[in-house]
Amino acid sequence: MNTLARAEAAEHALSEELDRLVIVKSVIFTSGERDPRVPVPRPPSEGKRFLMSHDPRLPPMPGKPTLFDFFRYRFAPANHLLQSARLAQKNGMPEKVVLACLLHDIGILGFIRGDHGYWAAQMVEPYVDEEVSWAIRYHQALRFFPDESVGYRYPELYAKLFGPEYVPEPYIQEAHRYARAHKWYMTARMLTVNDLYAFDPGVQVELDEFTDIVGRHFRQPAEGLGLDASPSAHMWRTIMWPTRYL
Repeated sequence: MNTLARAEAAEHALSEELDRLVIVKSVIFTSGERDPRVPVPRPPSEGKRFLMSHDPRLPPMPGKPTLFDFFRYRFAPANHLLQSARLAQKNGMPEKVVLACLLHDIGILGFIRGDHGYWAAQMVEPYVDEEVSWAIRYHQALRFFPDESVGYRYPELYAKLFGPEYVPEPYIQEAHRYARAHKWYMTARMLTVNDLYAFDPGVQVELDEFTDIVGRHFRQPAEGLGLDASPSAHMWRTIMWPTRYL
């Protein structure tokens, strides 16, 4: 595992620990991780069939799922995201920054850890203003670079985990250089500011607090997320049915 992957794993572990402290889950489910060196058996064992529909271990999704349905049935409890968005509100951030905070780690919670900023941005691009998805994409790189003008310092946690000699991979450095000169730099930077200090097990935030912001800034498809024809619909379907064989 390279250093960036360890950073992603560490952030995911912090988010999971926060969820564990705030809510005791009655059912623990994983999407069936397996040893990638072992091929999937073909055909299935005698009398068995591969799953090609809803996994009964997961809560069923509504017929036309909304963003909030994904939060409730696939991302929950998502306390880190809720706290990040609440913190952005308290700090007087524009609604686009609040929405970006609410969505920035959905790739980790529902899809994949590595390069989670890029995945999350791709997931939401058809449904949000370009500035929001841009900020989500580039927050991944900006986390590793301080900006004293807004009080953002290199996270002490990263220094402890990876050592003071850690240097981000070249593509992350290039992403930072590009973002630093971009007109939306401060949108992504304020996401990192409100992301870093949002882990508090004593704070409870309700998803419904963001109903109006999501209603104004997230274009919910009439067919339901994953059932429309957007370029990222397949990603939402994967989250909806994560253990389908094909």
